[in-house]
This record gives sequence, structure tokens and C-alpha cells, in this order.
Amino acid sequence: MRRPLSSRRLSHCSHAVRDALISLRDLITSAGPVVVLVAAVLVGAYWWLDPQPPKTVTLATGPEGSAYAAFGQRYAQALAADGITVTLLPTDGTVGNLQALRDGRADLAFVRGGSGAAADLDEAEAAAANVPGVPQGALMSLGSLFYEPLWIFYRPAALNASPTAPLDSLTQLRGLRVNVDQAGSGVPDLVQRLLWANGVSTDELQLQHLPPEEAAQALQAGQLDVMVLVSAPETVTVVRLLLSPGIALADLPQADAMARRFPFLQTVTLPRGMVDLAGDRPPQSIGLLAATTALLTRDDTHPALRQRFAQAAVHIHGEAGWFSGARDFPNTSTSELPVSAEGDRAINGTPPFWQRYLPFWASNLLERMWLIIGGLIVLLLPLSRVVPPLYTYRVRRRVFRWYARLREVEAIMDDPESDQQALLDELDELDRVASQITVPLAHADELYALRNNIEKTRRRLLGLHTKVSTVASNR
Repeated sequence: MRRPLSSRRLSHCSHAVRDALISLRDLITSAGPVVVLVAAVLVGAYWWLDPQPPKTVTLATGPEGSAYAAFGQRYAQALAADGITVTLLPTDGTVGNLQALRDGRADLAFVRGGSGAAADLDEAEAAAANVPGVPQGALMSLGSLFYEPLWIFYRPAALNASPTAPLDSLTQLRGLRVNVDQAGSGVPDLVQRLLWANGVSTDELQLQHLPPEEAAQALQAGQLDVMVLVSAPETVTVVRLLLSPGIALADLPQADAMARRFPFLQTVTLPRGMVDLAGDRPPQSIGLLAATTALLTRDDTHPALRQRFAQAAVHIHGEAGWFSGARDFPNTSTSELPVSAEGDRAINGTPPFWQRYLPFWASNLLERMWLIIGGLIVLLLPLSRVVPPLYTYRVRRRVFRWYARLREVEAIMDDPESDQQALLDELDELDRVASQITVPLAHADELYALRNNIEKTRRRLLGLHTKVSTVASNR
């Protein structure tokens, strides 16, 4: 009784699936050595290149409420989108930030120009200054970010010459109560250098070292005559003093000359009406001295983190500001320290197109390992030619291995004293085994050739037996 058509179709499908799975297994096994080699190279390259950065990084930001702290929050938000936690480390200011970099408490830091001299200390000088030694070249820049003007706010009524006379020279500070910020901010050292260039000693001033917010309140209350501050215009303290009645901002006519003496300083102009167009504040353009703040990092900071911070800097500091036009910052032209390759590529180069479509971890992995991946592709081209012969050999071996037993049967059956029945049993066993061999359809002819050869051997064996029996009966 014939099986139903549906049953036969089901059996045919099961055989087809089995054949496909066996073919896939043979292909995978044949390609195994190549796959293992490629995997070993990728694992070794991944271990050596270490493409994925740490998930936590420390950024030294300066005092709470400063422009550094505000920018630090923006960096933290930008990198949080990539799963990286930015720990903000408060310090006294740019000197404290530089110190945190040198002793390893921070991976990156905002450092104002003119403070980089400390970064050039060699190990002996660092030890003498009680600073943990960091070899020369251990710090590098990711680019200059923005201007930090030297703000000299004063009460015109406090000037010795005339209550209405403007403060246009640092020599006019003699005898006045002057606040020069805290020691860690770097402002006291800068003011001392500028006073020395103008022939004024700090002993001739009544110096105070109040933090900016407290000093601003003291200036407005008449407890201070002059307040010196180095800060980006984004700080609340600067804006409030610019709008405060009875408080003026010094316009130094000698700013160009001082900028020539101190290369880390530049002259910038606060345009008229920049603070308040409707109120025309300031009522005239004011020339100021300014230092450039850079984002510094250690050379052992992961390259992917350096690149991501530099990319974030382009978005955070690329807009027009009080003292710069759009895309003036960040830049690599005003940096005191060598700029890292990651910073230069992010600021001056063109980002790879895949960064627009891939998440940070995938884009970074591709960028760090593209050379290895490209080399593997080139290597795989000749290696891929080995797989088809290996696959063919593996499939054909499944059939050809039984020819050895068939040849043994043929060798024995020529012996007149051989046991015919035992040889027939052997051939039956070979035929049974051959019927269970599964090969791809492309190699089915070799399987049927084996079974055909077994049948030919059986017929020959039976023919020899008949011939022997005839000869024996004739005798």
C-alpha cells in the first residue's frame, strides 16, 4: 500500500533539511581553521589596542560657581549620552587644576594660559616643589577653548587723583585696597608679574585674597577699591559687576604693550553695548588683556576619551561669544602645550562619516581597529580559496574511505580458498553502510558510484563461485 502524498512530501522535506544541515556542518568545519585564525587575530588586536575607554573620567573644574564649573556640567551632559560618567573635581582654580593633573587625581582639566610653566617642570624641580613627579611631555592639550579676560573692576571714587578719573594704568593701584582672588586661581601670580612690569611692588598695595563672589560684594559695599578677576564672561559675578552702578571696568591703553611682553596674553575688545544693547552697557568699547584657557589632559588618558572630549569642545565652545566669532574656538593655534592628535583631528579635521550613524562605542571600535580589520580582509582573500577544497575533501572522504574495504574484498576473493559467504556478508555490510551515507547533491554521483562498484564486485564474486563450481563438477 502506497503512503499518502502528504506523508511522502513530509519525508522528502525532512531529508532535504537534514542534507542542508549536514552540508552546513561540513562548510563550518572546513572553514574552522580560518575562523579560528581570524578570531585569534581580532582578540589579540583588541587586547593590544584596548579600544573601549573607561566608563568614568575625572575633570578638574575649579571653584564652585565659576565658568569652569559651568562648562564642566556641559561636558558631563555631553558624555553622559555615550554612557561615560564625568566626575567633576572642584579646586581653587587653574593652578589647582594643573596640580590635580600632575598628581593623577584628574584625567583632564581646564588650565589658563600662563599657568603652563608649571607643566614644564622636570622631575627634579617637581620634587623640590613638593609636587609628585610627572615626566616632561606627560601633559598635552586638546585645544584652546575660550578667552579669559583680565577684569579690573574699580570704584572711580576711590582713585587718588580724581573721583572721576578713569583707571588706565596699573601704577594707579598704589595704596588702594585690591583683591586679587585666591592663591589657587593663578590670579595673584599674574597680577604680580604685571605690576612688576609696570614698576609697582605688591608691598605698595593693600592686597586681599577673597573669592570672587565675596570680593564682588565687598567692592559694591565700598570695602574694596579694586577687584581683579580672570574669568570667562559667562560668570554671574562678571555680568553683575558690569551692570552695577558706581562700578567701572578699567580700559588699559597699554594692553598691547603688555601682551607683547607676556606671550600667553592677548588683547581683546569688549564691544560697546555687548552686555546690554538697550542700556548701551558698556557705553564705549573697552580693550582688555586676556589669557586663553585650554583643556589639558594626561598622556595616559585613553585616546577615545581625548577624542570624545575634543569633539564635545567643538560643540560647546564653537559658537560666537563676547570676544570671539563663531568657530574661532576651539583652536590649536594658541595652545602653549603640544596638541594631541585626537584634539587636532577633532578641531581641524573632518570626522569619519560613520560617526554620524554609529553609537560612540561602535564608532570608536571601528576607528581604533579599522587597520586590523582591513588587514584581515586582505588576508582572507587568499585564505578563502582554501575553504572550498577542504570542504570537497571532507565530503568525498566520507565516501572514499570505504573503497579501502572494497579493495580488500577484491584482493581476497581471487584466492580460490576464500570463504565466499563471508565475503558476500562483507559486501552486504558495505552496501548497508553506503546506503546510510549522506552527502550534498553535488557529490551524490560519487556515492552512487561506490554502491555501483559494490554491486559489480558482488556479481564478480558470484561469477567466480559459479565458475569454480562448474570446474569442480566436470572433474
